[in-house]
Amino acid sequence: MRRILVTGGAGFIGSHFVRTLLADGYQGWEGARVTVLDKLTYAGNRENLPAAHPRLEFVTGDICDENLLARLLPGQDAVVHFAAESHVDRSLAAAGEFVHANVVGTQRLLDAVLRSGVGRMVHISTDEVYGSITEGSWTEEWPLLPNTPYAASKAAAEMVVRSFVRTHGLNVSTTRCSNNYGPYQHPEKLIPLFTTNLLDGLEVPLYGDGSNAREWLHVDDHCRAIHLVLDGGRPGEVYNIGGGNERTNLEMTEHLLRLTGADRSKVRRVADRKGHDLRYSIDDGKIRRELGYRPLVPFEQGLADTVAWYRENAQWWKGVKHAAGKR
Repeated sequence: MRRILVTGGAGFIGSHFVRTLLADGYQGWEGARVTVLDKLTYAGNRENLPAAHPRLEFVTGDICDENLLARLLPGQDAVVHFAAESHVDRSLAAAGEFVHANVVGTQRLLDAVLRSGVGRMVHISTDEVYGSITEGSWTEEWPLLPNTPYAASKAAAEMVVRSFVRTHGLNVSTTRCSNNYGPYQHPEKLIPLFTTNLLDGLEVPLYGDGSNAREWLHVDDHCRAIHLVLDGGRPGEVYNIGGGNERTNLEMTEHLLRLTGADRSKVRRVADRKGHDLRYSIDDGKIRRELGYRPLVPFEQGLADTVAWYRENAQWWKGVKHAAGKR
């Protein structure tokens, strides 16, 4: 029986990956035992995972805890590393927390992987390491030009990964994804924030003129791509993962107004945030050519299903928002 450690497995993307693993949704990993390591910060939610499952071990802990890693890593066949501080706005006020979690945490995990002899690791990064692009799309060879403390911490973590691959020969691949959406996403992010506010009859804060453009990727497509990289990605390689659905924030707001039945009076323009990248766009031709990836979830359907999930699971997001309000 194969064993896999998933860091940050109680977060939005990590929990989707874990739930699919436990449902035997990834070929070659059927029946695998899954260990989730999650610090359960505000963005990690134990309710995102089954309360009990015979193949799931849940460990509350910090990836910076070397003794804990030394206990968990031996015997694992692979590690998928989601754990990270990820909200850009928070990084503007608390950059040190992002450097510690994202850079130091990754370094300590790599040290533990090296010492324990784990044979495979996938490091989850972001397209934000590229900075902003006016036209065209980034390939994996594009220089890293991060513009926020969050993006800089993820770029730095990638450099640490690269050094362990080159110096120690670790079998690690890195993925850089576009903006994700789907069920169980924390309501600090654009789609769940706007959706839940509108469902509650509240206003939504739109930065600037809403012209900032993002490429959107359903979490299920992202996790399928991670599985492809886990099984077939080359050591030391980086793989862009995209959805091919570019929308401005204003366009996304209009989609959500329509899906929730709200009107434009609920949109409140707010001052643009510092370091706000204008446009992201990635070229994911490499993972398509090498590993046969293609997104399967149509954007319009995926977004409608996501809004429907938040409508039907108000208890989940109201609890998350309540907890966030008490911090």
